[in-house]
Amino acid sequence: MAKYSDIKGFTVQTVSTDPAASAVGAGSWASGGSLNTARNALAGAGTQSANFAAGGAPPNSGSKNEMEIYNGSSWTEVNNLNTARRQAGAAGTTTAGLFVGGRSSPPAVLANVESWDGTNWTEVGDLNQARDGARGGGTNTSCVFAGGYYPAGPNTYTDETETWNGSSWTEVGDMNNGRAFSGGSGTITSAILSGGNTAADASIGKAETWNGSAWTEVSDLNTHRGESMGAGASNTDALAFGGFDSPNNLTQTEHWNGSSWTEVSDLANGRRASQGTGTTPAAICAGGYDGSDSAATEEFTAATTFQQTIEGQLFFNSTTNTFKETITDIPGTSWASGGSLNEARTGLGSSRNASSNASVAAFGGFNASGAPLVARDETELYNGTSWTEVADMNTARGQVGGAGGSSTSAIVFGGEVYPNPSNQTITETWDGSSWTETAEMNTAGRSLGNTGTQTNAFAVAGTPTPSRSTKCELWNGSAWTEVNDYPTAKNYVTVAGIYTAALGVGGTPSPFTEANTWDGTSWTEITSASQHSGTGQGFGSPAPVSMIKVDNDSCEFWNGSSWTEINDLSTARQEGGASGATTNGLVCGGSSPTTGATEEFEVGLANKTITAS
Repeated sequence: MAKYSDIKGFTVQTVSTDPAASAVGAGSWASGGSLNTARNALAGAGTQSANFAAGGAPPNSGSKNEMEIYNGSSWTEVNNLNTARRQAGAAGTTTAGLFVGGRSSPPAVLANVESWDGTNWTEVGDLNQARDGARGGGTNTSCVFAGGYYPAGPNTYTDETETWNGSSWTEVGDMNNGRAFSGGSGTITSAILSGGNTAADASIGKAETWNGSAWTEVSDLNTHRGESMGAGASNTDALAFGGFDSPNNLTQTEHWNGSSWTEVSDLANGRRASQGTGTTPAAICAGGYDGSDSAATEEFTAATTFQQTIEGQLFFNSTTNTFKETITDIPGTSWASGGSLNEARTGLGSSRNASSNASVAAFGGFNASGAPLVARDETELYNGTSWTEVADMNTARGQVGGAGGSSTSAIVFGGEVYPNPSNQTITETWDGSSWTETAEMNTAGRSLGNTGTQTNAFAVAGTPTPSRSTKCELWNGSAWTEVNDYPTAKNYVTVAGIYTAALGVGGTPSPFTEANTWDGTSWTEITSASQHSGTGQGFGSPAPVSMIKVDNDSCEFWNGSSWTEINDLSTARQEGGASGATTNGLVCGGSSPTTGATEEFEVGLANKTITAS
């Protein structure tokens, strides 16, 4: 809580809107002119002030051929499409447009394409693959479309991509994930697709960028969404908005800046299957389904001037009549899905750079949480979007201890081999290309609490044969040394920090919420966690000691003095790999059931209301 003494002598600035990270972040949606024909599953292209919308349908039946043009304030009906259709793709302008694929009535997935010259629609070259729900961007003579649904079998969602040169379509590089009804935008050489629906009709958060020859997976949306919309001029600057994530039609809007998605101003009305187009400074959302067919139009406009977010700034918002402070908002941060491990496993170790999820190593583990177990020796490296298998460990084992500072500097120790189970003292170091065996631990163990770097690691408690242990060992880069014991004999203790300043919490057996801090010499009991942490995982920062603790899907944050519950994981898990700092980290793998899923945690700035007693 801010004290008067802390701000006395300062002028607290009065603003009408909260500070934002960018002009887009300070932007907002406003109502525009309504369509003449309410509809969903329509498509269109153009700009905020010169836009067309065509086709569409009532819910789950019929198809429309109506065409309308927007002048920035009102819609005007013009000549209809030759073929009525819904769930098509669109590109171009109000004088040179393209309408791609879709679905007709009676139901038939279409390959035919129509070109608009400002007055009439003309049929041109067909797609190589009939599909509806394809998305992309460009002009009527140069565009790219990818994904969609086609009737080759039940729930067939394709990853196929085609480009148009003004006369014919060419099949090019496939997406990494088949999907339909994504938000799409960009050009033939620089496009992005986000969200969409999979074969199971599940809304997804995955995003991919196109560089003219290949698709690359990038950071996931903060909110999964199918039947979504997008706007933008390139693969480094785009909006994703609206859509559906069962059971809700969505209002959320997110901005892509080339590296991450940030939530910005929401739509006034949640809707899916709308028309979305334009750019990040000026986008449009028209029609769709919000419980019934909609004719509503909303326009997004970025701020021309705005106040930049700066950590620690105090201000008074005259619109909401509140004093606020800009803070690093750990409790308010959500998890985002990342690329899955190539080998689903539990009881693995991990290492990452303190400031980036783009430099992570995951290694060892078991293939399953129950018999028959198979110990793994695989190592995978993460580049921020996907995992790549590299050189194996020398000894396959699971429930290992792991630590390190990056994907090129890691250490793995202890663990259990299978079959013929036995706990290990083996220590191996990773240099970015291979593992090297080095000095062994003093006590064999598995299910160790672990933290630190390749040259200063810390192994806590665990399971030597035949029972749980209190033993702790420090690694100085060349040898292990036994130090003062953990207060309670346990395994699976979640540990974060470094060898001179660490936090241990949970573990089995009960008490599952016990917490202790390490000062380089001894352990001190602190306030217990509020949530069970029997076989969880975590990551944190040493000065002061802080931690993000995860068990199943529940998460807690230790700020140095108290525990706070934060947003849950999407995928519940135990015994996963975890690494990072409290403001930037990830978890990967784990059980039950055994998974390869990765989730990332990255804290941003937020404007929070200051309350006083």
